[in-house]
Amino acid sequence: MKIPKRVPGGEPRDAPDNVVAAEISDHLAIEAAAMLEGAQGVDWYRDSGSSVDRVAFTLCRLRRAQAGLHGGPRHGDEAVRAALAQASPQAVAWIASRAISYMDETGFPEAVELWFRGDDDQATP
Repeated sequence: MKIPKRVPGGEPRDAPDNVVAAEISDHLAIEAAAMLEGAQGVDWYRDSGSSVDRVAFTLCRLRRAQAGLHGGPRHGDEAVRAALAQASPQAVAWIASRAISYMDETGFPEAVELWFRGDDDQATP
């Protein structure tokens, strides 16, 4: 069955709302904000899958959900910033250090170092 693009009377249909994606995204935002404080001080080197890894995972899922829901990665970034804004500065610093640790260990510095060649003050050891 072909679904008509116009309602009776000739007016275009409204774009469908993605209610399920919005609900999931809202849930992830609330969950991430609540988890951030509990992740402070958790050692990510000793225990894989710890609460600090879970909050990072949740923030990534929130980013993807909002980006998909609104059609662009900037919307996902905004959602993550909004969740982080609800946490204490100490909790944000802790999750940021986890993110930098992960980036360092997975080769980010080597992936971008060509961009910074010639910056004497930015030399990598």
